[in-house]
Amino acid sequence: MSAKGSELKRVRQAEKNRLRNKHYKSVLSTVSKKVLNAKKEDAQAEFKNAVKTIDKIASKGIIHKKKASNRKSKLNKHINQL
Repeated sequence: MSAKGSELKRVRQAEKNRLRNKHYKSVLSTVSKKVLNAKKEDAQAEFKNAVKTIDKIASKGIIHKKKASNRKSKLNKHINQL
């Protein structure tokens, strides 16, 4: 690969986007785990916070909107089984 200016810029941009996406995906797994590990009385509040975070991440395009919907459905199903 030659080291042209535009190619180097794309490498820099890709790295920056990768780190940003990694942060949001980490946040996504953290809020999901909080809901799954919450007690029955705390689970509803954690779920509300998780839905807000999942929607925000989906709106930024980090995850697909249908993946966000599936994740929220999975968490809601877990809460209903408590």
